[in-house]
Amino acid sequence: MQTFHIRYRNTQGALMRILNAASRRGLDLPAVQAEAAERDHRVTLVLDVNPKQVGQLYREWYAIADVMDVRAGAGLREHEARPAWAGPHPPASESISEQSARAARA
Repeated sequence: MQTFHIRYRNTQGALMRILNAASRRGLDLPAVQAEAAERDHRVTLVLDVNPKQVGQLYREWYAIADVMDVRAGAGLREHEARPAWAGPHPPASESISEQSARAARA
């Protein structure tokens, strides 16, 4: 797993073009986080890529006019790659009282 940090101007479709570069290659996106960063925006992607794909992604991301910077970092450990809100959830059909009872038994 490798982490990519991409800084871009938040214009219409910029984030979709960035994500599309990975999606078009059939790469899984186990973690994606986009946020405002001062005047610009930043997206962090975690991808499982080989060196050839890294080169292709860099080339394609830098070809996007709104991308200002692309940096690669070390991969995330498994528990860091998954955001806290992505944890297990109870079934939608379970009522609040059933959830409380189950939590009390745990």
